[in-house]
Amino acid sequence: MSQKDPLEKLESAENAFAEDPSIDNLIWIGRREAYLGRYDLAIRTFTKAIKEHPESFEALRHRGHRFISIRKLDQAVADLKKASQLMEGHSLQIEADGIPNKLNIPLSNVQFNVWYHLGLAYYLKRDWEKALEAYKECLAVSNNDDLMVATLDWYYMTLIKLGKNEEALRIIRKVNRNMEIIENDAYFKRILMYKGELSPQTLLSTETNIDDQKLQYVTQGYGLGNYYLSRGDTAMAKTVFQNVIGSGYWSAFGYIASEMELANLKDE
Repeated sequence: MSQKDPLEKLESAENAFAEDPSIDNLIWIGRREAYLGRYDLAIRTFTKAIKEHPESFEALRHRGHRFISIRKLDQAVADLKKASQLMEGHSLQIEADGIPNKLNIPLSNVQFNVWYHLGLAYYLKRDWEKALEAYKECLAVSNNDDLMVATLDWYYMTLIKLGKNEEALRIIRKVNRNMEIIENDAYFKRILMYKGELSPQTLLSTETNIDDQKLQYVTQGYGLGNYYLSRGDTAMAKTVFQNVIGSGYWSAFGYIASEMELANLKDE
C-alpha cells in the first residue's frame, strides 16, 4: 500500500481537529498516526487526549493497544484495566473502522476492544488466568459472529495453555460453517482446525507476498504453531513461529505472540 492515502487521511484528521478540537477528532489523529506505523506519535497523541479528558476510556483503549504494538505490556495492562473501570455501566459503543472491511460495516465496539486487548496483553505476559478472565468479559460483548470467533480463538488457546482441554473444545462447539464471517476469516479457520474440520496444512495456503494477505498469514501462522506446540511437536511449532517472524509484520499480534513463544522455548 502506498503511503499517500494514509498520509492524506492523517492530514484530514488534523484539519478536522483544527476546526473542532474534540476528543474524537484527537483520537482519530492518533489512530491515523498508528496506521502509518508511527506508534511513538500515536501514543503521544493518545496521552494528550487522556490528560485533557481523563474520563475517556476510548483514549485509554487506543493507547493500551499501541503499548502492545511496542511490547510495553505492563503499560498496556494499566491503560486497559483503567478503561474497563471507566466504561462500566456504559452501553455498547460501536467503534468506527480506520481500515474498513470489504462491506464497509463497522463490526466492533469499544467495550469489546478493551477486553480483547486486555486479554491479549495478559496472554503475551503468560498470565493465563487473568487472560481468561478478560476473554470471558470479552465474549459477553462479542455481539456478532466476527467478534465471537476472534474472542473464542484466544479464549480457546488460553484454556489449552491452562491444560483445560475439554473446556476448550466445549467453548468452540458453537462455531460452525454457517456463521456469517466478514473480516475474521483467519480466526474462523483456526477454530475449524481445532475442531478437526480443516487440516493444519490449509491454514498456510495464503500468499505471503501479497500485502493485504500478510496479516491473515501471520494470524493463522501463530494459531498453527500453537496448535503443534500444544500437541508436543515443538520442532514443527518453532518452524511455524519462525516463518511468522520471517514475514516481517512485526506489529501484528500473531507476530508478537510468536516472539513470545520462541523466547519461552529458548529459555526452556
